[in-house]
Amino acid sequence: MAQFGGYQDAQYQQQQQAPGVSPSPVQHQPHSKRRHYPTPQYDFSNPSAAAPGYGDASPNAYPGAAAPQANFYPGAPGYGVDPAAGSGPGVFTPAGVSSPLETHNYSQPTQANTFSSQFSNLSLGGALGYGQQTTPVPANVSLNQLYNIDLLGSLPPPISDLSLPPPPVILPSGAGDLRNPDANASSDYVRSTLNVVPTSNSLLKKSKLPFSLIFRPYTSLLEEDAPVPVTKDTTVCRCDRCRAYINPFVRFSSGDKWICNICDKVNQIPAGFDGDYSGRTQSEYYSRPEIKYGVCEFIAPPQYLVRPPQAPTYVFLLDVSSHAVESGLLATAAKTIQESLDRIPNKNDLTKVAFIGVDSCLHYFHIPAPPSEAEPSIVVVSDLEDPFLPLPSGILVKLSECRASIDLLLSKLGEMFSQNKNPNNALGSALRSAHNLISNIGGKVICLTATLPNVGHSKLTHREDRKFFGTPKETNLLKPASAFYKNFAIECNKNQITVDMFLFSHKYQDVASLSSLPHFTGGQTYFYPGWSAGVAEDTLKFASEFSKHLSMEISMEAVLKVRSSSGIQVRGYHGNFFNRSEELCSFPTFPRDQSYSVDLSITDTITKPFVSFQIAVLLTTCSEERRIRVITLSLPTSSSLSDIYASADQLAITAHLTHAAIEKATGSGLQAAREFLDVRLFEMLQTYKKDLMATNIGSSSPLQFCANLRMLPLLVNALGKHIGLRKSVQIPSDMRSAALSLLGTLPIKYLIKYIYPDFFSLYDMPEEAGLPNEETGIVTLPPKQNLISERIAPHGLYLIDDGQTIFIWVGRDVVPQLCLDAFGVASVNDIPTGKTEFPEYDSELNNKIRTIIQHLREKKDSVTRQSLFIVKEAGDPSMRLWAASNLVEDRTDGALSYHQYLTSVRDKLNA
Repeated sequence: MAQFGGYQDAQYQQQQQAPGVSPSPVQHQPHSKRRHYPTPQYDFSNPSAAAPGYGDASPNAYPGAAAPQANFYPGAPGYGVDPAAGSGPGVFTPAGVSSPLETHNYSQPTQANTFSSQFSNLSLGGALGYGQQTTPVPANVSLNQLYNIDLLGSLPPPISDLSLPPPPVILPSGAGDLRNPDANASSDYVRSTLNVVPTSNSLLKKSKLPFSLIFRPYTSLLEEDAPVPVTKDTTVCRCDRCRAYINPFVRFSSGDKWICNICDKVNQIPAGFDGDYSGRTQSEYYSRPEIKYGVCEFIAPPQYLVRPPQAPTYVFLLDVSSHAVESGLLATAAKTIQESLDRIPNKNDLTKVAFIGVDSCLHYFHIPAPPSEAEPSIVVVSDLEDPFLPLPSGILVKLSECRASIDLLLSKLGEMFSQNKNPNNALGSALRSAHNLISNIGGKVICLTATLPNVGHSKLTHREDRKFFGTPKETNLLKPASAFYKNFAIECNKNQITVDMFLFSHKYQDVASLSSLPHFTGGQTYFYPGWSAGVAEDTLKFASEFSKHLSMEISMEAVLKVRSSSGIQVRGYHGNFFNRSEELCSFPTFPRDQSYSVDLSITDTITKPFVSFQIAVLLTTCSEERRIRVITLSLPTSSSLSDIYASADQLAITAHLTHAAIEKATGSGLQAAREFLDVRLFEMLQTYKKDLMATNIGSSSPLQFCANLRMLPLLVNALGKHIGLRKSVQIPSDMRSAALSLLGTLPIKYLIKYIYPDFFSLYDMPEEAGLPNEETGIVTLPPKQNLISERIAPHGLYLIDDGQTIFIWVGRDVVPQLCLDAFGVASVNDIPTGKTEFPEYDSELNNKIRTIIQHLREKKDSVTRQSLFIVKEAGDPSMRLWAASNLVEDRTDGALSYHQYLTSVRDKLNA
């Protein structure tokens, strides 16, 4: 095992000495187990140090860059009284941030201790994590305060801000039992772009800020990993007028009455509501889960059932064409299904499965049930225009009852078609046949295909033309080629059928058309370009993701609705589902790894001190139980523009802008989408300068924004450079369509990472990095770095992770000892590159890096397993450029660097 300690390397001294720069000595620390590899010449934690490129004419430089600053908004870690303010009357100002606006009285002597006490007592939720960051506040105390940041003067931006919770929700007294931190739904479930709601539509329009809710009703793939409180009986208490569910923010009056916080209707407490409530105290009302928790579930009574609960049903459409066989997809898929049979939800032994093979014909697999000892057989149907079911039984069978036959079929499936030379694929016809098979019960149709559907019903043609890339005509490639797929998806939704697409092609597959099926049925599109079972990493990624997808808790016949207080109206929903009406979203099966958003508008002047929103999902569990998950969020209101800005959530706003940009991209084009993002950001900065800056000094005015939105320009700039939106003549349309599909469904924490990847330095990480925390057991990650090339030293080793792909970047001048400790090889030339797994070697550094990679891949709320690529700075240029495209603060593909972007916005504002 390599021993960690200091060492001198003459070769390193020669390599690292640059003209005019003294080499950093390699220090010997006999008491440290950590080996000290060569370090960058510039200390980024020291703002006074002279950084190479910082302050010069480099297009990627941040002139006069200061050290990353603390996280600044009320309730954030590091937020406190400015040390420079001394011990006099408390001016609540973070160090490095300009004072509160002079036009607002934020520095009353009586408020400093009050706010300090409130923020020190803030809770991020109870033991189960249901609670929002909520605190009661007296009526005479202001909401979150506004702090100015000079965006150009505080470069590089502090990446740690992207991990902060949203600005605290400060509710007025009387808004429910605010002593309970779980009364408001946690930000894991729902986030609002505005944590203070404007009292009028004119104020909302003036702010130029979007008003939306971003929500994720389920935060784990399995119920046991994130349970929520459940009512003990089937008494569902709802408002007689608006049909909202009783929740922690209702008011009780005169014994057996409650007042709805959504519409103010006075309602009668039902007789079965935990006995007689006459004469009870208010504290006793809050003993029930639905009145105590912002996130809870009801067990629905029989009247919530349209029909008896249906059995979980899975139909597998398997591509058996020549390419699927040659690439190993068919054999790998069959093996993965076989190994996952015990993990498919089957609580009451009622789950049903069916298998249909697809090439230029439809191959129905007949599975005999006991006591028959016959082996599975194939019935081939060649009629593609009007496909029919060839047998009345034996195609859709119970998993538990026919397990032995299913095992036998899956074990022989690859061999059955090993000599198939048919290159065609009749997916459209197969989809119709699967629909006919389960249209009376519903379920999931899971398509695994490696070939463009080129024969049969609604066949597709190769329509991609590279000369369209980067032109307005590229927009047509991002739209479905045929109306069949959308219309068929709507028909599937009506019959409670979800379609999931697993796409594996070396050639064009028309992801834009095929992704319509999951989009309107509540499914998901998984894209594996250039997949081959001959590449072990490809097999491992697909098998891991497919297995987790199959084991995901299945919930059927779901509908979702969002309700809001009087004066606020739902304008539109975003996500994978079908709008059965303007207010109701339909999901044949409800996914647990997707996020949704709803746009809101203010229709009437709001006079209440707080407003409420309620998300309700009605569904049938795989154990045949009808349940209602209710998520309640309450927010304060204000007529002050500064209150609105001080409580805006930069990550929720980014999610809203992402969903809107996707619609622009697929409707009006990629250029329109990028321009939309720039215009929306410019309008916010313009409003802030015009209406909220204390002074306006014309052309010399700095580029100021509020501290809680300081990362929004960075995210907007990065989003415009994302593979789904950036201008390029090199990105295939399938890659774009798959990326846009992901952008539209990822929960916020993964969406932000997909837009702005995590970037870690591995060769000089702290000693505790890569090791489990002694108290929590969670692996400690190295500090996150800014995504700019100046952070990369030629002798360094780095990791970039966007949630879908992990890159290990190897500098061109890494020393032999680092090669040995990290990879177990003697020199950089011996390090493997490309898609691979990180090599296993018995050293402390190697163990830490593999632990970090494993930790990044372990997720209980996502099926994704990131592929890993090792990229040498002096290696394959195309691989290097792909990895470097993640350095979104640089200038890429003609798009401005982040510093240039801010400068152009400032110049436009001051023009």
